[in-house]
Amino acid sequence: MDNSAILMEFGFSKYETDCYMALLAHHPCNGSQLSKHSGVARSRIYDVLRNLAAKGMVFEAMPGQYVPLPQEELRRRLVSHFQTNLSLLEEQLTSAALEGDRSYILTLKGYREAIEKAEAIVEAAREELYVRLFPHTGNRLEKALQEAAARGVGVRYIGMGKMRKTFPVQIIHPHWESLYERLGGESIDIVADREEALVGMFVKGREEQSSVIWSRNHWFVVGNRDSLQHDFYHYFLDKVYDRGQPLTAEEKEIYELIKADV
Repeated sequence: MDNSAILMEFGFSKYETDCYMALLAHHPCNGSQLSKHSGVARSRIYDVLRNLAAKGMVFEAMPGQYVPLPQEELRRRLVSHFQTNLSLLEEQLTSAALEGDRSYILTLKGYREAIEKAEAIVEAAREELYVRLFPHTGNRLEKALQEAAARGVGVRYIGMGKMRKTFPVQIIHPHWESLYERLGGESIDIVADREEALVGMFVKGREEQSSVIWSRNHWFVVGNRDSLQHDFYHYFLDKVYDRGQPLTAEEKEIYELIKADV
């Protein structure tokens, strides 16, 4: 396979390939000269040059005089582009293989439907639950969460407001008041067994018109679980650095548990 054919494999047209290869051998030169060297018609040569310039393959060194991107730089760019695309393809193929028919993302409408789904998720949990809840929703789900804990499910609870401590691994978000005002309502976040997540916002005054997302999509679940873990770290950093208070023995145990829970 010759050089022209290889460049065409990387997505360059035949005219672009012929023009670039001719310019490598004869530069600088003007459009008329390049037309003769490349075999590209004069009526097309400047369109081809503009296309190559837009791709960073050709430069106008001086008015009407063109030079090519050095071949070493072209090679580096092609290798980088190929490796990037290959990495993206591998990630997408891996994701597709892992998710199968579980990659859907569904929208639930309204507080009632969302809470019913939340209860079902908590009741089905086998190993762990990460939750971030405002008091109103927390009270609705407290019985189901306590029953899950009694089954041996590890509940990691982030309270978005003042509430009594019910679970060993439980904190109160240090900025819950400002978040409520900024968000304009109450959020709900539940991630169960690294397999499914329920995430959304109940807009104040429009709770039954609000949308909540439920999904088993692997990356959606991983991302939201990480977000909840980071809120625990936020709590520790706020207490130690912003408030200047040491962690209690219990808080140190929670910190070690969250750090190890990867």
